[in-house]
Amino acid sequence: MERRQFLKGAAVGGVAAAASTLAAPAIAQGNITWRMVTTWPRNFPGLGVGAQRLADRITAASGGRLTVQVFSAGELVPALQSLDAVIDGTAEMAHGAAYYWLNKSRGLAFFTGVPYGMTSRELTAWVRYMGGQELWDEIYDGFGVQGFLSGDTGTQAGGWFRTELTGLSDIQGLRFRTPGLGGRVWEMLGASVVNMPAGEIFPALQSGTLDAAEFVGPFNDLALGFHQIAKNYYFPSFTEPGLATELVVDKAKYQALPADLQALVRDICQAEYDQVASDFAANDPRALQTLINQHGVTIRTFPDEILEAGADASKQLLEELLASDDPLTKRVAENYVESLRIVRERTDGNDTLFVQARKRFFEI
Repeated sequence: MERRQFLKGAAVGGVAAAASTLAAPAIAQGNITWRMVTTWPRNFPGLGVGAQRLADRITAASGGRLTVQVFSAGELVPALQSLDAVIDGTAEMAHGAAYYWLNKSRGLAFFTGVPYGMTSRELTAWVRYMGGQELWDEIYDGFGVQGFLSGDTGTQAGGWFRTELTGLSDIQGLRFRTPGLGGRVWEMLGASVVNMPAGEIFPALQSGTLDAAEFVGPFNDLALGFHQIAKNYYFPSFTEPGLATELVVDKAKYQALPADLQALVRDICQAEYDQVASDFAANDPRALQTLINQHGVTIRTFPDEILEAGADASKQLLEELLASDDPLTKRVAENYVESLRIVRERTDGNDTLFVQARKRFFEI
């Protein structure tokens, strides 16, 4: 789908949806209606579709007792004000990514993705079984909200660049859109980093405000049209190895729900985390073939000089977080690093070896 068609459809759908949902009553016949704001464009592949599907599943599974109305980026609040909308009561739910809110706590970055850190499966193990959720709850308790994992993109693409990267010298002064701790790593390598929501990236590339940008991967990036501006597409990202989205809810309102509705919200978030992962696994490779075969995109890998410098910067950044003046951020970092040491034993000693063997010996 070309970017113009996608954005035109998203705009028309967004206006119609906003008009219809605003007219709906908040409570009808004892039922509850909650508003979900998102950081994604309406009908956005993978992420926006996942947010809508999550809302629809809650509504259907509850028999309408809890109806969730979705307001995509810009329909009720700007994309990067979604968390604030839940905190101030403008909405009851927000669908986004925790590393967008580093102004609240740097510890939140760990619940989306860490440079050279956990893959998505490792992240899930940490959050569900190794104390991650409890630490996440502590951070969000300070803002009166509750966070749940809600989507998994897997390891992301490294980004779109106008010119080929031959070494560290090509990064100096590069105007690059990339968020979170990964953005800090690219800054340490010499880039000038900015974060902006999905809908603003293409115009910034087109105008020359940006020299390079990353968002997620082929499934999303094809729809956003980055290939129309830049043709050098780098894989994989070393700063976003296993990215998770989140659903944030107003904690007081969530706890006031009947126990079955609380469980329903929690369990559907878990199901959607896995559903989104399957969506990306199926559609990223197909979108990538379209980018290569129909749009002349060149697939590249980062030079070793950049990968090594990125690893050194990532270690330095983690050391800073481990020595943080904020006790909670420090505890999150400590728990994350210790858990990474454990979970990577399986990944490095089993999964990675299998993938390497399959690549070498098995062709069909």
